[in-house]
Amino acid sequence: MTAFPFQLVQRDEPAALMQACSQHLEQCLQQRLSEPSPRPLGLATGRTMEPLYGALVARLQRWRQPQLQQLRRQWLSFNLDDYVGLKAGDPSGYGAYMQKHLGQPLGLGPGQLCLPEAAAADPQSAAQAYQQRLAAAGGVGVQLLGLGSNGHVGFNEPPCGAEVGCRVVQLSAATRAQNAGLFGGDPQKVPQAAITLGLKEILEATEIHLVVTGSGKAAILQKLLNEGPSEQLPASWLRQHGCVWLWVDRAAMG
Repeated sequence: MTAFPFQLVQRDEPAALMQACSQHLEQCLQQRLSEPSPRPLGLATGRTMEPLYGALVARLQRWRQPQLQQLRRQWLSFNLDDYVGLKAGDPSGYGAYMQKHLGQPLGLGPGQLCLPEAAAADPQSAAQAYQQRLAAAGGVGVQLLGLGSNGHVGFNEPPCGAEVGCRVVQLSAATRAQNAGLFGGDPQKVPQAAITLGLKEILEATEIHLVVTGSGKAAILQKLLNEGPSEQLPASWLRQHGCVWLWVDRAAMG
């Protein structure tokens, strides 16, 4: 087995894992309050993130008002991706997801939760503009990631190299099936394309948190744990980063 440079945190149950991860993220956010120009947060979506955001919001809502107000003023985050072709405000889009799970509970203002302009007439230009906007903001500080069943992070489907940047991608049938929950459970209703940050932007983050839960991710997690970097396993490029936390529950470990 090749060297595995991740910091592994394991809990038996998903709820306990989310508490541990949210506690660490809370500490990261507290530290950012003392930084004059903190780098933006990098956020993910999906079923794995819902309980994590819920646990994090519960912690942040217990902060004293002056501290919470400072957090709100300072907040700037960039999501990994969004579907091409969905209208702004579409309940199946990731903008609606982020408002539901973070924006509304924390009272964040317009423009603080940044996403690709997936409804743009020219998605390629929108991807380039999103990449430039992130770069102008200083690049991602703390990046959250989930792990796709085929090894994708963001919507970086295999094969994918480590130097690939923000772009428009075509989604595999497996990924569309995995994400059908927001579309009434019908994979055919999931858009066929998305704008995603690439491994290039992800690997430029200061620290990365990869959260993996459930027995359905056990097989791909074992590949990640036991195989070296490969275009066929996009998440494997995280091995090249110097500060990756891997948060897993017992079911995911197999």
